[in-house]
Amino acid sequence: MTTIKLPATDRSPEIDFDFGANRFKMSGESYPENITEFYGPVIGQLEQHLSGLSDADLVFEFELIYFNSSSAKVLMNMFEKLDEAASRGNRITINWCHDEDDDNMQELGEEFGEDLEHAKFNLVVTSA
Repeated sequence: MTTIKLPATDRSPEIDFDFGANRFKMSGESYPENITEFYGPVIGQLEQHLSGLSDADLVFEFELIYFNSSSAKVLMNMFEKLDEAASRGNRITINWCHDEDDDNMQELGEEFGEDLEHAKFNLVVTSA
C-alpha cells in the first residue's frame, strides 16, 4: 500500500494517494455511478493508513469542480477520519482548492472546514 493512482473519468475524480509521502490529492468531478464501488477501496486503504499514523505530517488536497450529494457524504466521512487522526497528535493539513469565481465550491469548503476541530483546513483560491 504505497500509492493509489486512478485517472479522472467523466464521472469520477483523479485520485493520487501517496501513502509513503503522506500526500493525498483528489481533483476533478465526482458523481460515479456506483459510489461504493469507486470509493470503497480508496477509503478502506486511507482508513487503514490513518489508523497506523503516529506524530506524522499529512497533506490532503482537494481540487474538485463538482460533486453530487453521495460524493459529499464520502467527503464528510473522509474529513471525519482526517480530523480523528489529527486528534491523536498527527498534523493534518487539508487544502480545499477552488476557482476564484466559484462561490459554490468556496462555500462548500467553508462548511466542511467548520466541522473540523483538530485538522488544519485552508481555503486555497486558484485562478482559471
